[in-house]
Amino acid sequence: QVQLVESGGGLVQPGGSLRLSCAASGSIFSIYAMGWYRQAPGKQRELVAGITSGGSTRYADSVEGRFTISRDNAKNTVYLQMNSLKPEDTAVYYCNADRVRLCVSCTEYKYWGQGTQVTVSS
Repeated sequence: QVQLVESGGGLVQPGGSLRLSCAASGSIFSIYAMGWYRQAPGKQRELVAGITSGGSTRYADSVEGRFTISRDNAKNTVYLQMNSLKPEDTAVYYCNADRVRLCVSCTEYKYWGQGTQVTVSS
C-alpha cells in the first residue's frame, strides 16, 4: 500500500509564499514522476507542475517563473515552492505519483494524495 501525505497548505496574502511537501510511503521500488495538481471550486483539476526521477520538469503557463518543483528521490518526496502567490492560485492542491512500482517487474500504478488547501487572500 502506498500513501501520499501532503503538508504546507494554508492562508497567505497576495504576493506571499508557501512551500508544499508530499511524502510517499510504503514498500516503493521506484516512482517515475511526481507532481502537483490543483482544483479550484467549479473548475477541473489541472496540472501545476511535474518532475521525473531524472529531474525533468514541466509547469503550467500560469505558474511558470513563480513556482518551483523539486524532488528528493531517496525520500520519495516532492516539493512545490510557490512564490508571488495570486488569488487565482487558490485551490486544493493534490500530490500525484505516477508509474509507481513496488518491485522491478511489478505493474505500475498512479497514486493521489488527499489534498491540501491553499488560499490566497488579503
